[in-house]
Amino acid sequence: MRLSVPAPEDFGVEMVGVPEGAAIELDLRLEAVLEGVLVTGTATVPLEGECARCLDPIASTFEADFQELFVYPDTRSGGNAEDDELRLEDDLIDLEPVLRDAVLLALPLSPLCRDDCPGLCAECGARLADDPDHHHDVVDPRWAALQDLAGEPSPGPPEGGRGDSGPRGSVDQQGKQEG
Repeated sequence: MRLSVPAPEDFGVEMVGVPEGAAIELDLRLEAVLEGVLVTGTATVPLEGECARCLDPIASTFEADFQELFVYPDTRSGGNAEDDELRLEDDLIDLEPVLRDAVLLALPLSPLCRDDCPGLCAECGARLADDPDHHHDVVDPRWAALQDLAGEPSPGPPEGGRGDSGPRGSVDQQGKQEG
């Protein structure tokens, strides 16, 4: 059986959800079993939200599969079904809690506009997808004092010398190094 029902309010997670009143397409199979009615189906829902990395709007569709048993009121302990069991009430089935669980638990908490979305620059907020070579030269504050030295020319070797202190120890007259 195919049904189209409007989405209830607050049908989503923080970053993505189903707009209130949007059409949820249900493909259902209802089976009578000994204890009640077994409902198996697929819900196709439209999603709207924003990318968790670049904050661009996202619009897509999503499919969630579900299966739930709705028990008859007169089964399981003489009509006292367990609290976590769903019941048929006056021959009616309330699919909203089942759909909510199936869809919301399967939605990504951090949806992406695409798998390789680079996001936003942490320094200035620019979209990195627009400028892949975007970067900032950031100096570690611990090294900031040395940056002033980088602009000065390095001192040359001392006058009259080679620029190093030579080998350690003394050299005898035959060129052999001692010590």
